[in-house]
This record gives sequence, structure tokens and C-alpha cells, in this order.
Amino acid sequence: MSSLGPEASLKEINAYKKQINWGDVSTIYHIFSSSLGDLDGILTHGFDSAYKEVLKPNTWNLALLGASKSFDGAMQVKNKAQISLRHEFNDMGYELHCYPVVDGENVTQNMINQGNCPFHTWLPEKTQMLFRINSLVAFAIYCFQSGDEADKALLKFAHDKVETLIATLSESFQIIAVKGYSIAEFYQEIANKNGNILSQES
Repeated sequence: MSSLGPEASLKEINAYKKQINWGDVSTIYHIFSSSLGDLDGILTHGFDSAYKEVLKPNTWNLALLGASKSFDGAMQVKNKAQISLRHEFNDMGYELHCYPVVDGENVTQNMINQGNCPFHTWLPEKTQMLFRINSLVAFAIYCFQSGDEADKALLKFAHDKVETLIATLSESFQIIAVKGYSIAEFYQEIANKNGNILSQES
């Protein structure tokens, strides 16, 4: 394996990292890669998450959405629920936040059995953060300062996986807006500030 393809899997990236570093993998790489492993299987295995929860039709306000069942039992809605998304970067890492949109405004407070909310129950402390990638900020800075090909491939994998998960949401929801830097844009901002992103206003 002399190099990585543009669509390398997480397993392939990790194997390549070990190959080019004689099996020596840094702690920050391991933490970031493990978190991406959880994200990679968010819809197929692992613990329940807010991301999986919002995609379940039984959490939606089906009357508001004009829902009905097709002959094969699949749920169909006349009006997709409106949501907005925000990329968040903090000391913990990266998070994707979700806000139901009610009357053109993002919902940031509890809403329970409210007729105009697209979800039966919306509790921001449980459902606003759809998922987290641990240590992304620290890893992105490390990647800029001294990252090798595998490190950069891992960061690209993270960006691509988040974009794929957003695309999956768009199949069930009308996404009104996606705010904040994407992971790729955040990394570019690190490069623009020569790695000093934490000591300057962003």
C-alpha cells in the first residue's frame, strides 16, 4: 500500500497510518479515529443517538406533516419537517446541532405536544446535539502543524462522513439552513491563521 485512494475507508486509513509510522500511532490520532468509528456506524450499530432518534417517524408530529402509510407500510409525509443545522466546534471537539423550525424560527426551548412543532417532544438537552466527534479541534491543529498523509485522510474522512449524514437528514427533512464552518472550512481557517486559531477571534 503506497498511498491512499480518495475514498479510503476508516479501516484502510488506520492500516495505512500504522504502516507509514511503523505501528506507532499517537494518542490524539487514536482518540479521533475511535470517535469516527462510532460515527461511521451511527445508523447501523452502536448506542442510540439523537441523530437516530430524529429520523424515527414515531417521534414526528405526523398530523402536522400530513402523514399517511403506503400499501407497503412505509410512512409518507406531504410536508417534510423543517429543521436547521449548525456546525459547532468547541473544547470537546465537533458537534452537529439541530433545531426544529417553527413559524420560521429555530426552536431552542422545550416543546412538548405543541401542534406547530414538527416533533411530538423536543428537549434541546437531549436532541439538539445530534452527534459529536471527540477532539476534532485538537486533531485538526495537530494535522496542520505536523500531519502526515494518513492524518489528512482521516480529517477528510470526518468531513465526508458528516456531509453524508447531513444528506441523509435531507431525505427526511427540509433543511432550511446549515450554519457555521464545515470541517473542511474549519481546517482552511486554521491554515489561514497559521495554526493559531485558538488564540484569535474566529
